[in-house]
Amino acid sequence: MKKSIWKTGDLFIWLTGVCLAFALFLVVALLLNLLVNGVSAFWPSPLHSFALEGGRAELGSVTMKEIIPNHSKTDADRFRTQIKRGNRDLDNSDYIWMDDDKIKSTTLELNAVALERREWGDLYGFLEAYKEDGKVIAEGFENTLSAIKSRLPGMNDLVAELDKVSKDDVGKINYYLEKNRIRLNRLKRDNADAGEIAEVEQAIAELNSEYKGLEKQLAELRSRMKGDVIVKTASGATTSVALEKIIKIHLPNTFGFFDKLGFFIDKFARFLYEDPRESNTEGGVFPAIFGTVMMVLLMSLIAAPLGVLAGFYLREYAKPGLFVSMIRIAVNNLAGVPSIVFGVFGVGFFIYFVGGGIDRFFYEDALPAPTFGTGGILWASLTMALLTVPVVIVSTEEGLASVSRGVREASLALGATKWETSWRVVLPAVMPSILTGLILAMARAAGEVAPLMITGVVKLAPSLPVDGFWPFLHLDRKFMHLGFHIFDVGFQSPNVDAARPMVFATTLLLIMIILCLNLSAIWLRKRLRRKLEISAV
Repeated sequence: MKKSIWKTGDLFIWLTGVCLAFALFLVVALLLNLLVNGVSAFWPSPLHSFALEGGRAELGSVTMKEIIPNHSKTDADRFRTQIKRGNRDLDNSDYIWMDDDKIKSTTLELNAVALERREWGDLYGFLEAYKEDGKVIAEGFENTLSAIKSRLPGMNDLVAELDKVSKDDVGKINYYLEKNRIRLNRLKRDNADAGEIAEVEQAIAELNSEYKGLEKQLAELRSRMKGDVIVKTASGATTSVALEKIIKIHLPNTFGFFDKLGFFIDKFARFLYEDPRESNTEGGVFPAIFGTVMMVLLMSLIAAPLGVLAGFYLREYAKPGLFVSMIRIAVNNLAGVPSIVFGVFGVGFFIYFVGGGIDRFFYEDALPAPTFGTGGILWASLTMALLTVPVVIVSTEEGLASVSRGVREASLALGATKWETSWRVVLPAVMPSILTGLILAMARAAGEVAPLMITGVVKLAPSLPVDGFWPFLHLDRKFMHLGFHIFDVGFQSPNVDAARPMVFATTLLLIMIILCLNLSAIWLRKRLRRKLEISAV
């Protein structure tokens, strides 16, 4: 007699399979959405010239097309098109919607140019002339384009030198001025020797003199910045753009496939290594990449030994009983505590209590300005370590449970101590499980934002936690994080349309970084397993 589908269990197998397929479909759909929208943020789009009703004209790249919402149901579907027209400083908004039935004609003009600017985003239009000191150097499209291309590389080098002097050299002087100021205050407070005070005052005077020299150098560099590009927009208005404000100039309507590929690679590379601009909606995300990776690595260095030692104690040394059971329950429940609670704990304990104590004992001269008594990458890493350490503890305990009792007894029978057995026999065997827990911890730490927002992450960090000043690694400094960058650009930016490509690109980059970190740990785990298999043979 044939059993019903309920009794054979086939229905349950099909049900679990369907759920797995649906979950995989959702993951793949999410990744595809990020991939398509993230990549398109760097791929060049042609500039279309639109002639509209009423004699109005627009120039821009098509970004979206949709049915006009809330139109009359008795009418046929009407569509509208969104274009990026740039020119934010001229038209107040760089994105605009146009009803398709109001577009009279669309043309693709080969001489339409796109200027990538350091301020106000892209400028779209047609080249009119190039001027220096008010004199016209070149007129017409070809001559103006040639004049710009011949001068732009030199101008970008000049801007880079200006940035280096204003940030690196001036920053170095400001750093040592602050150090000497704090030292001078301490000497005066302690009634130190007059000669020592005079020595510090002399050092401050020399630094101020050096600062004035840099000011003259900056003024000389600025005086060499000449040139204005005259551009006519689609609406007929004429505007002037200083050459030092232009980063790149390109003609997207003339691009072939390899030109587009080169543009894509160049823009993606600059996205990785440049600093952000325009309230994080333009430029790159290098400080956020650096902060994210460094925070995850610091968190791993703290969480891994803490979690492994705790797991070893609970499984290998602690006597079973009510107390140990309660600790295990508490560890398991920690994984369900909202992450913002860890952030609040980090602020109260690490920043105010520990950091405030460090400031009072070691940085009293700098007070009331806090050094460690404010958010920083060290406190953020410690908070994230507390957040993720239960995962490492549980995975370590589960790994230890899988090591057979005979392995331990054989080691002890050969004369090894319990410490030698744990260190040389059990730990290598359980290392793959530890790395599995660490992989999960790293993935969660890289994606969490809420605890970081109150323990050290900022919208724009003026300097990286690592630089050339002693002690080179500055754990007290605030940092940028890709997760917070996504939140800030996506939900805090006043220009939502301009921020959308950056949100997709940054999200895709964050997932790629998490994937790379996880793949590194998986590769290490695989090597350890292979090594253990060989040693067992």
